[in-house]
Amino acid sequence: MPRIVRIDICQVDLQPPVVRTDAIQSFVKQETPIVRIVADDGAEGTGYAYTIGVAGSSVMALIRDHLGPWLVGRDPAKVEEIWNGMLFFTHATTVGAITALAMAAIDMALWDMRCRRAGLPLHVMAGGMRERIPVYTTEGGWLHIAPETLVAETLAAKAQGFKGAKIKVGKPSGAEDERRLAAVRKAVGPDFALMVDANQRFSAAEAIRRAARWAPLDLDWFEEPLPADDIEGHAQIVRSIATPVAVGESLYSPGHFAEYLRRGACGIVQVDVARVGGITPWLKVAHMAEAMNVPVCPHFLMELHVALCCAVPNAQWLEYIPQLDSITASRLRIEGGYAYASAAPGLGIDWDWNAIERMAAAGSKAVIK
Repeated sequence: MPRIVRIDICQVDLQPPVVRTDAIQSFVKQETPIVRIVADDGAEGTGYAYTIGVAGSSVMALIRDHLGPWLVGRDPAKVEEIWNGMLFFTHATTVGAITALAMAAIDMALWDMRCRRAGLPLHVMAGGMRERIPVYTTEGGWLHIAPETLVAETLAAKAQGFKGAKIKVGKPSGAEDERRLAAVRKAVGPDFALMVDANQRFSAAEAIRRAARWAPLDLDWFEEPLPADDIEGHAQIVRSIATPVAVGESLYSPGHFAEYLRRGACGIVQVDVARVGGITPWLKVAHMAEAMNVPVCPHFLMELHVALCCAVPNAQWLEYIPQLDSITASRLRIEGGYAYASAAPGLGIDWDWNAIERMAAAGSKAVIK
């Protein structure tokens, strides 16, 4: 029986390739904790998490000082046992973002090792539903972009083969949001999918009011209209508008998703593999949504989510926001508006360890034995 004998950790800070703004924040940098787990038989697995500029060092400290030492000596094949063990080991700080992100990096590394041992890619190991998934882009839809540029960026995405685009909303007036969206819809035509994302900006009343203005534009979903802890408000919106309501990037446990689904407070689940605590809980959420006939359209992390989308039956879209190019040798394969899961054993991410070594944040590297 193999045992974990070493855990290498570091953090790499990545700058976004374009300016990214939404209704409540800017994407300053991606703090990227990276965890490499080594077993006594030489098997390895790598996982990662992210923040958008705050608390990466806190995630690293939780792994370095607590979860890493707790892992040493355990059987890396027992992913469920380890995930549940981490959950109860950190019980006083769960459910919360820092703990979920730390657990996610470890859980991903264990799944990577598990897939490599089996000689299987993640999308097959985790279910094997399909080889490809439709992809939409968010990268040209940020809130600061001027309307004429927004139209040009969306038309360019359509020409590149993307099947849809997400536009940020939350301008001071509903009329301004409406003009931006209407200009894009007119330019791209009725057959191109458009989604909107408010990033938790509105009240329920304001979200319902704005959704009524956008109704003729046939939007695929209205994402995060309210703060994530306002479940009743989301349920009220679902009852009041025809556009599906999407939530999930700001939920940190399967139980949170269960409550949304139980109360009919969303029509699309956007579970984020890093923020929910890893691949193990991601799959639980996806199958829970499947059982309730709700689609999954995960948030961010396209390099990993492509495999998970291809693993489960109810995945509908993959979100295109590139971020790992400077520290990986692999690239997401996109053809004809579809993203394809890697056939290589493991998570499908080919890490550039020379780049990671060169870009590691000062003082972030540690070895746990």
